[in-house]
Amino acid sequence: MDAIQVGFLSILPPVIAIGLALVTKEVISSLIIGILSGTFIYSAYTASGVLGVLVKTFSTTTGLMAAKLGDNAAIILFLALLGALVAVITMAGGSKAYGDWAVSKLSSRVGAQLATSALGVLIFIDDYFNCLTIGTVMRPVTDKHRISHAKLAYIIDATAAPICIIAPVSSWAASVISQMDGTGLDGMSAFMQTIPYNLYALLTIMMVVVLSVSKLEFGPMARFEKNALEKGDLDSSVGGSAESAADELDTIAVSPRGKVIDLIIPIIALIIFSILSMLYIGGYFEGGMTLADGFGNTDAGPALALAGLGALIVAFFLFVPRRVLSFKRFMAGIGVGVKSMVPAFIILTLAWTISGVCRDLLSTGEYVGNLVASSNMPLALIPVIVFIVAGFLSFSMGTSWGTFGILIPIIALVCERVAPELTIISLAATLAGSVFGDHCSPISDTTILSSTGANCDHINHVASQIPYSITVAACCAVGYIVAGFTKNLFLTLLVSFGLLAAALVLLHRFYLPKEPASGKNRA
Repeated sequence: MDAIQVGFLSILPPVIAIGLALVTKEVISSLIIGILSGTFIYSAYTASGVLGVLVKTFSTTTGLMAAKLGDNAAIILFLALLGALVAVITMAGGSKAYGDWAVSKLSSRVGAQLATSALGVLIFIDDYFNCLTIGTVMRPVTDKHRISHAKLAYIIDATAAPICIIAPVSSWAASVISQMDGTGLDGMSAFMQTIPYNLYALLTIMMVVVLSVSKLEFGPMARFEKNALEKGDLDSSVGGSAESAADELDTIAVSPRGKVIDLIIPIIALIIFSILSMLYIGGYFEGGMTLADGFGNTDAGPALALAGLGALIVAFFLFVPRRVLSFKRFMAGIGVGVKSMVPAFIILTLAWTISGVCRDLLSTGEYVGNLVASSNMPLALIPVIVFIVAGFLSFSMGTSWGTFGILIPIIALVCERVAPELTIISLAATLAGSVFGDHCSPISDTTILSSTGANCDHINHVASQIPYSITVAACCAVGYIVAGFTKNLFLTLLVSFGLLAAALVLLHRFYLPKEPASGKNRA
């Protein structure tokens, strides 16, 4: 199928998908309707007769979807293997063992918060695994040290998506890489280059560390922390909706034989196998190339799938011979894990398809690129505009994956047309904005899972987290303006991190809770 020129009609599929997502708060049906609108436009220009147009609309849709699914089958396989690995690690009790160790070893609030953050960084392979594990494992530790459930929920949320989006070996990276491949870029190389420009992820990690070792809370979080520390009130008299969900998490069957190594070894194996697989598929071991050449020449999908299989085999020989899990339970865990990834399969397939509609059928990127080129807008503002648009869209839909699934192909093509030198920065801004919106959206799955895992009232989690998220996002916006004009990574990071440090100090001083405090303020 050859791409055609349809003018302003080429932007209708993404506009329809975005508009419906904003109205319905449901991304799957929005993407489906967006795809069908695009294939209908294509068929109306290339087929004759009402029946012919209708038949070609659906045949083009299914054909394009099958082609995209086939092109990315290795990514689907990796996600399935990753889901299986997450499930068996959880069932083996490695995460619970880490929590038991932390309870016995940590003697301070700072240590408890840093250990919670460290576990969030360690569990970088999937945000669901992160959210569901950390709250259940670390809540006894943070409760012991009078850390509010709102603060625990923030740490969980801030070490979920922001960590996954900069981890080359994760379900998020696999999704992003596959979509960047669809734009004609080298997906792995482009993703690696976006990491230092993913300001929201980097600044959020900095903020978690600073808030863990200091008392610079502000806004609602300062009140929750004050009540927890001075009164032992970890929930500030919240409702019980989160409690019932958290209690349900506590009933998940976990092996009593698990040890910390049952969490660490499979993850280390996944990292090592990923590196070796990428080099193997890239031809490094055949000789005649550098490490950089090996990584640059690799195909991330098959490499990650191979690594996922290797890590799952390691987990099998780690768990079953020691009777941490029986053979039957291990195999059952694989099925549970694969099933948990089905929503990701659906969203990815639809995202790949609407990308194909825009790029391969309707030339959307070329049309939008021409509009940008003919406008008077300074091209240096593209990254910050992209960041704001992605943040708004992700907040409204409650999904990062759906957001960058819609935006990546358009942003890549626009930059290719009018500002190639801003491609990496703009793609990084797309990912950063998507995570920002997802991070503070009350309808985001990770936001809901974080409040659930922390046994925190959902509204309290959202209310206490939004000021933190907006503070980081404001610093990121300035950073992307600097990046757009200077294209200097060092200066961008210096300005962004410097602004965040100053903002934390000033906001702590001027934005403390207004209610009168008895005694010395220890928030």
